[in-house]
Amino acid sequence: MKNCILLCLIIVNVFSFGSYAQQSKIDSGDKKYENYAYIDAIKTYEKVANKGYKSEDMFKKLGNAYYFNSDFEGAAKWYGELFAMNNAVEPEYYYRYAQSLKSTGQIDKANRLLGEFNAKNKTDNRAKLYEADVNYLDQIKANSGRYNIENAGINSKYSDYGTFVHDNKIYFASARDTGNFSKRKHKWTGEYFTNLYIADVDSSKVKKFKTSLNSKFHESSPVVTKDGNTIYFTRNNFADGKKGKDEEKATLIKIYKATLKDGKWTNIVPLPFTSDNYSTAHPALSPDEKTLYFASDMPGTLGQSDIYKVSVNGTDSYGPPENLGKSINTEGKETFPYVTNEKEIYFASDGHPGLGGLDVFVGNLEDNGTVSGIQNLGADVNSPKDDFAYVIDPATRVGYFSSNKDGGQGSDDIYKFLETRRLKCIQELNGVITDAKTGAILPGATVSLYDNQVVKNTTTADAAGNYVLPVECGKTYNVRAEKEDYETKEVSITIGRVTGKTSLPIALDRGICRVTVGDDLGVCFGIKMIYFDLDKSNIRSEAAIDLEKILAVLNDHPTMKLDIRSHTDSRATFKYNEALSDRRAKSTIQWLIKNGVDKSRLTGKGYGETQLVNKCADGVECTEAEHQENRRSEFIITAL
Repeated sequence: MKNCILLCLIIVNVFSFGSYAQQSKIDSGDKKYENYAYIDAIKTYEKVANKGYKSEDMFKKLGNAYYFNSDFEGAAKWYGELFAMNNAVEPEYYYRYAQSLKSTGQIDKANRLLGEFNAKNKTDNRAKLYEADVNYLDQIKANSGRYNIENAGINSKYSDYGTFVHDNKIYFASARDTGNFSKRKHKWTGEYFTNLYIADVDSSKVKKFKTSLNSKFHESSPVVTKDGNTIYFTRNNFADGKKGKDEEKATLIKIYKATLKDGKWTNIVPLPFTSDNYSTAHPALSPDEKTLYFASDMPGTLGQSDIYKVSVNGTDSYGPPENLGKSINTEGKETFPYVTNEKEIYFASDGHPGLGGLDVFVGNLEDNGTVSGIQNLGADVNSPKDDFAYVIDPATRVGYFSSNKDGGQGSDDIYKFLETRRLKCIQELNGVITDAKTGAILPGATVSLYDNQVVKNTTTADAAGNYVLPVECGKTYNVRAEKEDYETKEVSITIGRVTGKTSLPIALDRGICRVTVGDDLGVCFGIKMIYFDLDKSNIRSEAAIDLEKILAVLNDHPTMKLDIRSHTDSRATFKYNEALSDRRAKSTIQWLIKNGVDKSRLTGKGYGETQLVNKCADGVECTEAEHQENRRSEFIITAL
């Protein structure tokens, strides 16, 4: 018995020692993880995991360490272990696991997880984007096959990425210089620090950018002004021989600026809106060089990193940073912006629906500062891995991008491309204006293009009756054709989503009706009813289009007066119908007054169900069409 007790104590002590040793390693891994030493953290965690130790927290950190280093195969493995233990984890892990699975080719499983992510976190912009475009792979397929791509010829077995072309030279970042005596590696990635390099375009001869711009830490993503006298670039927070650190003692990254003087880069300073406490990176200048775009995780960022812009007001003056907003930024990473003179912004994102990792997207920069029409560039540029740092010459359609996709020479490689087919959809709306009865062409007809009641363009039919208008792909417009002695006609048209032409012939009926006092002007234009939302009296867009026809006649006949009468069917109570129709008549009058008609020319009231035009009174069974006859608006001419 004594020996048994002794043996049991020995066994307990052995297990206690083993548990203590495991916990010690876990604590060591946590410390490395918290200090962003992800490669070292992975080694420590995996030693423990491979001995059978299981922990949700450890699996999360293992998955994250791989994920943040774009090793999606490793991330998928450990996120898989996490979900095997417990799938009731934070929604973010559903998204990261799905992204990792995409990168390993498990698209169906990834999409199922994205569906669960959407169900758990409907407020997340990434969830909304996925829900709005669950068939995103079809768009990616349609956008593929548009590039000739080749190795840029300047890659090494180390990381090479982030290009900028200036004066027939290509600037980029590379980790190829490992040092003569010591090899300095970044603890986050386990790779050597990058410096700036330069090569002639179409040359494989690469030279280190031998200037004071390069330090012993990271430099990357340079952009040079057109005059060649200013350079913006990304660097670890390091200046005057000192590292800047945030509150957690971590050295982040900043955008720096330098000026060329007597052939040397001098006055190397961080931009004034940078900080020790957040990162700013990957600068890009607008074509007029009055705006600087960049990526940051500064306070106010929607996700892991967002795209911002600042105005460049002078040599050393910048406006406040402006987040480009939810039209482009998600709860994920948006980074590496690039802007062209065609008002396009290219960027990398893992928040918009893609093939896995970072994909390259393009959107339109609108005048109000938002980004519209965002599209994935397709599977030529994009892959299941990280694809980013896309730049293009809009004239030649030649450019570069960076990727760690399979088949490269190093962890990141630079690829050169020629875009053989534009992604931007260009559409033309055309047609011929004719007489509806005789088919005769009607030269000189005015054709106007309306987008949400706003005139976007107007043209005149030529001698052959033809008109041509530029339009945007995928949009729905109203097209209005007008000619003297003909009734105005308005037609709705939805434009195709691929480059081409959309035909819309319009036939006009001859002879605007002649009216006199007592006539209903609405009958002239076929206006049976001014449309309102159910039980409301707000003017709808369809109603505004019809009211513009009435407005045009009133403007052409300044002495004309109208009595506006609104009617309902017999359904609902007598009192309710009377009040509703009266509100609608008054809303119609107010719309006309707001658009310039003197109120003295307008009278009106609602008649409810008191002037039915058929049998459909209370208690009488009628069809919907018969009830519709009673729901009408009248514009009775009271003076000319």
